[in-house]
Amino acid sequence: MMSQPARLRRPAHTAGRRRAPAVPARSTPRHAMSRGTTEVDFVKLSPTCNTTLLVTSRHPARHYRAIAEKLLRAEHVHAEQVGFILPPESPEAKARLHMAGDEFCANATMALAALHAATQGLDGRVELRLEASGAADLLDCRVERRDSGYSCQLASPLPIRIDPYPFPGAPSGAAMVRYADAVHLVIECSGHNSVLRERAEQVAAQLGNSEGVSVVGVMLYDPVRGELAPLINVPALDSLVWEGSCGSGTASLGAYLAAKAQAPVTAAVRQPGGTMHVHADYGSGKVTGLRVTGQVDLVAEGTAYIHD
Repeated sequence: MMSQPARLRRPAHTAGRRRAPAVPARSTPRHAMSRGTTEVDFVKLSPTCNTTLLVTSRHPARHYRAIAEKLLRAEHVHAEQVGFILPPESPEAKARLHMAGDEFCANATMALAALHAATQGLDGRVELRLEASGAADLLDCRVERRDSGYSCQLASPLPIRIDPYPFPGAPSGAAMVRYADAVHLVIECSGHNSVLRERAEQVAAQLGNSEGVSVVGVMLYDPVRGELAPLINVPALDSLVWEGSCGSGTASLGAYLAAKAQAPVTAAVRQPGGTMHVHADYGSGKVTGLRVTGQVDLVAEGTAYIHD
């Protein structure tokens, strides 16, 4: 189980390397904080530039969304998403992640795996089982320390079904990849100009209102360049963001490509924040396995102050 709050410990083999500066002690004494101020301990990570804040201090679940709304702001800590680390419910799991909007997020789950490896001083390649909001089953994640950050490979939840979806401006095809509490619309296109991006934003907002799920993704995929532009709508947070990368969207793209080819697919997917990899297994007329791989860097840790 991860200690609370997490403090990063470097593995012994890094002793000869240049060390990052330690997190400074609090410059403001606790008793000097005004009433109505909530102190939030966090670690900021960058899974393929999909900046993620993982909150390591404990807070009532009813406060998650209010805390996240403040932390996400550009004038505050600033990130693309927020998750809260909790003790696992299953004895087989090492940690539990609950996203602020109750959604499942593959990149945030990989960030949790990397953080667990760092705080526990795990070295080499390790296999972790994790719990995450929006995922009914335990998730297996392989974590390997690199010279910079961690490489993580996550076994992602499988879609319930993949349906054709009519979308103007997508002559090559589009499909809705459906999960129990999420939908990802994959749209094949040649580039993605401002008109197409604006149309994607409108569709993401409409689906957020009509689908009744925790997260909606619209994935603009250029098959010639192998490029993905991921748009994520979390209705509970009123959040609509073009992300640096999207692990869940990459998994959905892999599922879509495998279903289209009716065969297993392995693909390198270039995104604004870097390249992620996906492998989709296919058999008996359906996707039978999904694995996404990305790089996770630890960026910062500290305490944020939420003022009522």
